[in-house]
Amino acid sequence: MDRFDELQIFVAILDAGSLSGAARRLRRSAPAVTRALAALEERVGTRLVERTTRRLAATEAGLRLAEMARRVLADYDDAVREDDNAPLRGRLRITVPNVFGRRHVAPAMIDFLDLHPALQVELVFNDRNLDMIEHGLDLAVRIGPLPDTGMMARQVGQVRRMLVASPAYLARRGTPSSPRELDAHDIIFSEQRAGTEWRFLEDGREFAVRLAPRLIVNEIDTMLLAVLAGRGIGRPLSYQVAEQLAAGTLVRLLPAYEPAPLPVQLLVPSARHMAPRLRACIEFLVPRLTALPVLQPSACAKNA
Repeated sequence: MDRFDELQIFVAILDAGSLSGAARRLRRSAPAVTRALAALEERVGTRLVERTTRRLAATEAGLRLAEMARRVLADYDDAVREDDNAPLRGRLRITVPNVFGRRHVAPAMIDFLDLHPALQVELVFNDRNLDMIEHGLDLAVRIGPLPDTGMMARQVGQVRRMLVASPAYLARRGTPSSPRELDAHDIIFSEQRAGTEWRFLEDGREFAVRLAPRLIVNEIDTMLLAVLAGRGIGRPLSYQVAEQLAAGTLVRLLPAYEPAPLPVQLLVPSARHMAPRLRACIEFLVPRLTALPVLQPSACAKNA
């Protein structure tokens, strides 16, 4: 039995919930299905399913392998499809940053699904850069520089980190004229990394300002609530506060000291043998995202 066959059987076992159910679905003997599972577990080197009183359940390793196996099987179906005009089928798993994903990617993917009724899209919201292979992801939307992984990336825009505060806070506490004056202000910190410091640029050279925040949160919406309420100075990404800056409910501070723009990119594990559904998704997303005003260079220029 070849390895592709083993993956088909493994997925059928999980879908059916039992070895006998998979055997019926595939029209194979129960012993053949049992042997295929045993061979696959031997090849992987770990148990892939656990037996409960009523059905089989995938282990953590089994769940990871199942995600990858489904992608392999779906890609095979795409590769052997004879009719190039056939409807796109299968599933796309896309990881997106929380706020950007909610505001811009999710609406785009809803429209994309309207164009392709046979497709399924799974959006995985996470501000961490998930390992695409490990998590069985087809596409990632990433903000910031990427490590040199050999994956294919396509830039669709850029954003900046910028200091903002409410007019009420500035009227009460004054406006800083330099990042070095931030130690005299209330800081609302929300960046997802170790340490509490902000980095700035001055005459092309980077420097850090250590902070003693009044409030530390692990997501952007709470930080913005506090800043809008006049509780201190925060540092969101430019797209996250574009509406508030335009409305005057927030004020941009110290733009001359802002660090370099951060690229917004689409990332795929490989451009080779790309499934038609993934290629169609990228071709749909690229013009949609590049047209967003909040990702244009003018939207995050230092003198904006």
